[in-house]
Amino acid sequence: MALLITKKCINCDMCEPECPNQAISMGDDIYVIDPWLCTECVGHYDAPTCMSVCPIDNTIITDPAHQENREQLWEKFVLIQQAV
Repeated sequence: MALLITKKCINCDMCEPECPNQAISMGDDIYVIDPWLCTECVGHYDAPTCMSVCPIDNTIITDPAHQENREQLWEKFVLIQQAV
């Protein structure tokens, strides 16, 4: 599943530089995650780094609109790496 940054975001700038796929960027009001680039850090780390550095609990959550299993996330990671 891709991740989603909720309106609880305080724009602290902690998550954006941690994303290995550059899926996080500043939106109109808060940071946003591009679901087509988010692999939940599969292929890079054991867990999503954005979630671990976010100082506000439950600000970065699983995006219910973009549900993917680990195999699908891995396939997305491979495609992203091939495009680089």
